[in-house]
Amino acid sequence: MTNGVRHALGLVAGLLLPPLIAVGLMYGVAELTMTMQRVFGLSWLGLGLLVLSGIALAFLAGSRLSPVASLLGGLMFLLVGSLPLLELMSRMRILPRGFLPIMLDNGYRNLSYQGILLVIGVMLLVVSAFPSRWRAARPAFDPSIGPYGPSYPPAQHGSSPAQHAPSYPPGPYGSPGSPDRPGGADPYARDPYSSDVPRPDATRPMHRE
Repeated sequence: MTNGVRHALGLVAGLLLPPLIAVGLMYGVAELTMTMQRVFGLSWLGLGLLVLSGIALAFLAGSRLSPVASLLGGLMFLLVGSLPLLELMSRMRILPRGFLPIMLDNGYRNLSYQGILLVIGVMLLVVSAFPSRWRAARPAFDPSIGPYGPSYPPAQHGSSPAQHAPSYPPGPYGSPGSPDRPGGADPYARDPYSSDVPRPDATRPMHRE
């Protein structure tokens, strides 16, 4: 996967996952709070939504995903988490009443007033700031490729290194050549078929000197 495709997928994930995570957190917190207030019990629906939101948040901040996703998610959580705090600091109404359903509105105000959404936004922004996440992944190491290109293929089981050695033209007497002497013959060796080699006299009978 190229770096451009990875960032494109991160852009799609950064636009889809953060709203789903925020809705799951808001509804889960509101469901747990209302159940404990009414019957003093545990809401499995609210707990399940919180668990799924945590898994999606971990995927959003994971190193395998493009940092574009965590960057967009961090900006969104930072914005929605800081608006209620700005209302408290400026004593001015910024968010309109009733812009969310009652369950989501209760969960949103609980998370934002406690600073949880702001903490999530800062965490995602810090995760996106690592330079190594913006670079493309390095190719896997191939032991068959040396520093100057592909090397000789490894010898198969039961074969000798001589089978994979480079071959040279044979010498004049059938001997294999060598890289130093392509002809394979020693220039200073005596030819066994030359005339200066003494040969036994086959016509002379055997006698003792």
